[in-house]
Amino acid sequence: MYLGGDVMELLKRKIDKYLIDWKNNTDRMPLIVKGARQIGKTESIRNFAKNNYKNVIEINFVLQKQFKDIFDNGYEVDTIIKNISLRNPQLEFIPGDTLIFFDEIQDCINCATSLKSFRQDGRYDVICSGSLMGINYNEIESNSVGNKEDYEMHSMDFEEFLWAKGFKEEQIQDLYEHMVNLEPFSETELSVMFENFKEFMVIGGMPAIVKSFVENNNYSGTLKMQKQILLDYEEDITKYAGGLDHGKILNVYRKIPVFLGNKNKKFQISKIEPGARNREYVGTIDWLIDSGIINICYCLEQPELPLGGNFNPDNYRIYFSDTGLLIGSLDEEAQEDLRNNKNFNTYKGAIYENVIADMLVKEGYNLYFYKNEKGTIEMDFFVRDKDSLIPVEVKANDNATISLNNLIDSDKYKDIKYGIKLGCKNIGFNGKFYTFPYFLTFLLKKYLKENK
Repeated sequence: MYLGGDVMELLKRKIDKYLIDWKNNTDRMPLIVKGARQIGKTESIRNFAKNNYKNVIEINFVLQKQFKDIFDNGYEVDTIIKNISLRNPQLEFIPGDTLIFFDEIQDCINCATSLKSFRQDGRYDVICSGSLMGINYNEIESNSVGNKEDYEMHSMDFEEFLWAKGFKEEQIQDLYEHMVNLEPFSETELSVMFENFKEFMVIGGMPAIVKSFVENNNYSGTLKMQKQILLDYEEDITKYAGGLDHGKILNVYRKIPVFLGNKNKKFQISKIEPGARNREYVGTIDWLIDSGIINICYCLEQPELPLGGNFNPDNYRIYFSDTGLLIGSLDEEAQEDLRNNKNFNTYKGAIYENVIADMLVKEGYNLYFYKNEKGTIEMDFFVRDKDSLIPVEVKANDNATISLNNLIDSDKYKDIKYGIKLGCKNIGFNGKFYTFPYFLTFLLKKYLKENK
């Protein structure tokens, strides 16, 4: 029995397999699915619940505020079940075949404290979800440490977008085989995949937007949906930012497109508003990261390993976590210009960088770039294989790859043995760096793990 809306027809998502594996684990703990809003968390969990449990109890703490007091008498499972049943006597709780789905738990922090009891009791499976923003998620972490499992969900990645378009697993495997064998694509293959990539870059991976685009087979209404999500995020900032200054978080959020349009793309608090000081903005960037709204890319001190201990925390670039939202933040003609492949000058590079950053994060990478003091070497991103550092250059045009060549050729950078160039190009290798078309980025981690 559901205590929520109907399950809508869903797009295939990677969390689907994760949830099945979670249920099949006999030692499973309560699960928290975290991520930005409107990325499909609730719909995916509902679909999984419908197909895998005889009995489902869904409680949404935003829409059903009357349930927020079910933990007031303590955290014993029987007490919680009794309080839920008092609110709705029609609900059934079948041991061993009931999933309790607590949605929007950022509005009921006490829910997290109950997870230890549910884990020890073991009669009912529990999944929690919500827009887990900033300080609220920190509270959830402290209240449930050691008694829950986390899954970080994002908007749809390019592979999920291809699934939505009807591509089959064997077709995606064929893309990977081209990569492994360094086999160039035919003109037809290249044209079709670049068209799909451009669509993904324009509309992004928000499920409702992707679904509308695929069903209608056109861009109609997608820009309006992008702009509405941007406004919804602003509303979340004012609602969930806790003790932080909402206005300052909004200042940062609204300036992201401005800094991406600058040549060096470096985000500087001092340039957000006249007289702005770093100390006045402490916590604002972290809040936006925790909310899932942005991806942050730190500047390496030196292009060498290890990546995690070799960056400047005060020198960074900020990208939207979904490139469709970057498009939505620009002027209304920007989406049409990009669809028609018009020249964006500097901003065209920012859009390509943003979509590659998005794709790398969804593979599990942290983001790093490098720019030396003289400005003679600059590299967009870095990844690694088991024993070397790999510079990744994103080319929005066919300019020379001076920095990439310098990093590979110089004896100064001993951790760098080869590089990767991503662009509007076919597959190739010149002895120093691999050239891959943008659309293969979602396979990069698998490629490096299995072939290097």
